[in-house]
Amino acid sequence: MTDIAAPISSLDPFYLIVDHVNWIERLVPLGVKLVQLRIKDQPVDDIRAQIRAAKAICAEYDCTLVINDYWRLAIEEGCDWLHLGQEDLQEADLSAIRAAALKLGLSSHDGAELKTALDAKPDYIALGPVYQTILKKMPWAPQGLEKLLVWKKALGDMPLVGIGGLTPERAVDVLHAGADSAAVVTDILLNPDPQARTKQWLSATQTWR
Repeated sequence: MTDIAAPISSLDPFYLIVDHVNWIERLVPLGVKLVQLRIKDQPVDDIRAQIRAAKAICAEYDCTLVINDYWRLAIEEGCDWLHLGQEDLQEADLSAIRAAALKLGLSSHDGAELKTALDAKPDYIALGPVYQTILKKMPWAPQGLEKLLVWKKALGDMPLVGIGGLTPERAVDVLHAGADSAAVVTDILLNPDPQARTKQWLSATQTWR
């Protein structure tokens, strides 16, 4: 594969994904250094307010903030990072995104989507689901650790994020398999003690920092 974007500085090995800024307020002070704000089906004004609040918190704690989907708001609010799914990528203005100097992460689930993602010259690519996930219904079977090895070889220096069904223990396996970062949603957000679970993730991924 060719035309891969120049590598960026390494992603933090623990990639937290949350659906409301309240989670960022609760969990980032624990030591989280990479968080994605992934809001669905909310009024634009509410999303804008959450982005602004998230930016302030992340700036205070030296945490990288990634905005999911809302590329226009990310540009307007002066954000640094954006993540798009494949459907959102088709509708996004990549020229405007690059002109705003936004670093871009893209989701992918199979070989065809990987090619589409690489053509957009992103700053990282996420592969999932690695394991079975309850986050949302997907037409793709779990990819497994072997696929991470294959994709990391194809990406070279471009960071690879593994996502889907991860726990702290599985995150270690994902990082061993070649991923640069392990992303998590439900294992923390649905945990009865999210703060304690976040600390377990921080401890498990500390070796890769």
